Amino acid sequence: MSSGGGLGTEAETAIEDPVLGERIRGLRKRRKMTLSQLAESCELSTGYLSQIERNLAYPSIPALVKIARSLGVTVQWFFAGASPVAQEEHGYVVRSGNRLKIQYEHGIIDELVTPKMSLQVEMIYTRLPPGTESAESYVNAADGVGFVLSGELDMWVGERHFHLYEGDSCSYSSGEPHRYKNSSEREAVVIWAISPPSF
Repeated sequence: MSSGGGLGTEAETAIEDPVLGERIRGLRKRRKMTLSQLAESCELSTGYLSQIERNLAYPSIPALVKIARSLGVTVQWFFAGASPVAQEEHGYVVRSGNRLKIQYEHGIIDELVTPKMSLQVEMIYTRLPPGTESAESYVNAADGVGFVLSGELDMWVGERHFHLYEGDSCSYSSGEPHRYKNSSEREAVVIWAISPPSF
């Protein structure tokens, strides 16, 4: 659940992990949508979307939420990783080195700490570098709780603003607009619990 900055940031070089752009492009083609059709559907510029697909830019969180909805999936679909999982642990255990990840603009990283496609709840481990944010408010069809493991986090739920410190938590209801920002000078680490999984 994380990202920052405006929706038109352009990276000067290719990003380190090309999986996200490839997964978006592959799913778009399977849905038989042109780049322009997807851009119009998710209210993003064609150029920005093209940069994401070609691994020249990371999306913001709200941008990826829009892309996922337009393609008929949740953001969870885009979590990716290549580490093998022991057969007896599949669907039960997620080792710290095997977490599926998504990276957004400005270095924000989400790691899925529950097995992918869990039916009842998903938990996400988010690292936000200093000054990063989720950009504009967005909604998802779930109830959520954010727990600050370390650092500080500004959280907006509807018109309410909360400044959270290490050990604090904040919840929001289904469909309530929310956004967050790390206004401090050190990294913030947050655990999000979302039920039902819809992010």
